[in-house]
Amino acid sequence: MNESIQHIIDSCQREESRGQKALYDMYRGLLFGICRRYIGQPESAEDVFIEGFYKIFSKIGSFKNEGSFEGWMKRLMVNECLMYLRKHKKSYMTVELGDLQIGNEDLSALDNLQTEDVLKMVNQLPRGYKTVFNLYVIEGYKHREIAEHLGISINTSKSQLILAKKKLRQIAEKKNIISLTGLPKSNNSKV
Repeated sequence: MNESIQHIIDSCQREESRGQKALYDMYRGLLFGICRRYIGQPESAEDVFIEGFYKIFSKIGSFKNEGSFEGWMKRLMVNECLMYLRKHKKSYMTVELGDLQIGNEDLSALDNLQTEDVLKMVNQLPRGYKTVFNLYVIEGYKHREIAEHLGISINTSKSQLILAKKKLRQIAEKKNIISLTGLPKSNNSKV
């Protein structure tokens, strides 16, 4: 960890407003982005973001300089988002995995898209799909961990991910980003 961030952490642990402002300024974009990925409404995402930062400031004394400080903050913010989602709506449906026929190639056509485009499409997913997709694909959680955090079964987590991938493919096809064959649409069409 570089000296600059360590100095800011130390300042925050002493509850100095200068250090808190520096930490906030340094990480607000990253951490607010996490909130926006999980919470659809901007006002609600801001509320969760503020609560999450409050928890970071109040628990910073428990950070023991083991592992990544940024990772520690991200986990706190993700947990705050999950608490909000559990509290406000439970929008998970259970689908038996045997009923779903979808392959791993469903997102391969999206590999060449810009991150911003993919995130816009992810934001169009229903809340349950989006939450599981974010936790699994972006945060790297396992289905067992997702199930524990969200209070759902492992099979529900798996089905939500499969359905999210299927829905992303439909969104991409509808927006003409990919063709029905799964190949990216070419902008260089010959006349």
